[in-house]
Amino acid sequence: MPYVGRFAPSPTGPLHFGSLVAALASWLDAKRAHGSWLVRMEDLDQPRVMPGAGDAILRQLERFGLGWDGPVVYQSARLDLYRDALGKLASLSYPCACTRKELEDSALAIDGSRIYPGTCRGGMAPGKAARAVRIRTDAATVRFDDRVQGEIAQAVETEVGDFVLLRADGVFAYQLAVVVDDDAQGVTDVVRGADLLDSSARQIYLQRLLGIATPRYLHVPVATNGAGEKLSKQTRAPDARPEHLPRALGFLGLQPPAGVAGTELLDWAVRHWDSARVSRVRSVTFSSEGRSP
Repeated sequence: MPYVGRFAPSPTGPLHFGSLVAALASWLDAKRAHGSWLVRMEDLDQPRVMPGAGDAILRQLERFGLGWDGPVVYQSARLDLYRDALGKLASLSYPCACTRKELEDSALAIDGSRIYPGTCRGGMAPGKAARAVRIRTDAATVRFDDRVQGEIAQAVETEVGDFVLLRADGVFAYQLAVVVDDDAQGVTDVVRGADLLDSSARQIYLQRLLGIATPRYLHVPVATNGAGEKLSKQTRAPDARPEHLPRALGFLGLQPPAGVAGTELLDWAVRHWDSARVSRVRSVTFSSEGRSP
């Protein structure tokens, strides 16, 4: 099957160094495999979308020389696909009336969210109104081989619980939307930051329920600041600039020769890309002085 990769940023602001690393890794992996590379804007959460950010991200990618194949897809234009998938899962999902406050005493999941205790699994309490829709999980352990992080195993029922497919605000959840989109676009390889590694088991769980193919996964380290926080707009990460490209390559285990720049630098990087060079860790500090393990 021909390789199809994708980069799926949320247009909440311009690209920063961490999102540049994810985009670069995905692009290099696709080009090394002589495959296609798609761009998808994950703009479902409209209150968080910054006006003009999507276009700014596309301009940044162009400045870095990271060209994409085919039209850019926007999740906000694909609601019918998510609605159809939710319908297919109707017999395996249920309405939930729980509020965040009511879940505050739940145990913490591995990704920092709350493990759902199954409060509404047998039906909502009298007088309660449905707020969200959750998928019913089972005791089976989801296992997969990540091309960088190795074998991953997660018992979704005990480590996450019945997770949300449709949020209380009416927005389709990320886990459902990304599964539907990757299938609809024929994505064969997902290359992204390791902050999403713990989401993979949930996505594979949904893929199996929907009867769709599971792509290969490759999770690269997340860039963090000196305080150990993931680079983001919330942590005031600076915008990615063209001069960050060599450092992003170094972050991914590539050390280009001195004096190579522009399209020659990207050509060199494609020829030398090897996921085995990527550090098998979840995060790496990025500072103004450079990379530190």
